[in-house]
Amino acid sequence: MRFKPLLINPSIALLCLGFSLNAQALEFRSIALPKAILYDAPSAEASKIFILSQGYPVEVIVNLGTWIKVRDQLGGLSWVESKSLVNKRTVLVTVKTDIKSSEDASSALVATVEKDVVLEMLSPTIKNGWVKVKHRDGITGFVQASTVWGAN
Repeated sequence: MRFKPLLINPSIALLCLGFSLNAQALEFRSIALPKAILYDAPSAEASKIFILSQGYPVEVIVNLGTWIKVRDQLGGLSWVESKSLVNKRTVLVTVKTDIKSSEDASSALVATVEKDVVLEMLSPTIKNGWVKVKHRDGITGFVQASTVWGAN
């Protein structure tokens, strides 16, 4: 018995690959050091682009082991040494927002935080559009996921 080779249309193969890549969950980490240098290539000899402060969330794009390509909140891509990152999840406030006592807009106000404040993400998931967070001063509560970056 002879089998005929299976021919796959290249367009369909690329489409299937695209669906599988989109199904992957986004990976976020945060800056571990007081200051981390970001480069335009995976090398300490590359051009330094800018510095990020401790706690700033970044999205992992490519992991080469000692170097990681990351995306920042503005969409910029750069390289950082992996030792500069931790798995601790943080989010960056994108617009002035309220921290609420529960996952409900009508719940009690706990605090208001300004744009560009970093908050620790206490729950790994978004529930009903809300994220449980903790401010560096110890305040905990919930913010709407649409008002922070790094929660997806």
